[in-house]
Amino acid sequence: QVQLVESGGGLVQPGGSLRLSCTASGIIFSDYVMCWYRQAPGKQRELVAVIFSGGSTNYADSVKGRFTISRDNAKSTLYLQMISLKPEDTAVYYCNAGLAALRYWGQGTQVTVSS
Repeated sequence: QVQLVESGGGLVQPGGSLRLSCTASGIIFSDYVMCWYRQAPGKQRELVAVIFSGGSTNYADSVKGRFTISRDNAKSTLYLQMISLKPEDTAVYYCNAGLAALRYWGQGTQVTVSS
C-alpha cells in the first residue's frame, strides 16, 4: 500500500530553521507531483510548496525566499527546508503526492515556532 511518512518537525525559536522530510513507498515517486501543505489551528489547509516531476517549483507568497522544496527520486524522499521561521508558520505540515486523479497524504508533522 501507499505510505507517505513525514519527519523533522518540532519546536523552534523565531528566526530558526527546520528541515522536513517525507519518505514515500508504494508509488513510483519520480512520476508524482509532490507538495507540502500546512494547517494551522482553526484554519483551512493551505498549499505551501509544490515540486513537479521535472523539478520545477512553486511557492505560496507567504514562504517565498524562506522555504525551499526539493526531492530525491533515488530515495523517494521529499524535503522542505525552512529558514527564518515565524510564529505564523506554526502548523501541522503534510506531504501530498499527486498523479492524475490519485492523491495520497501523509499523517503530518507538527512545526511550532515559539520563544
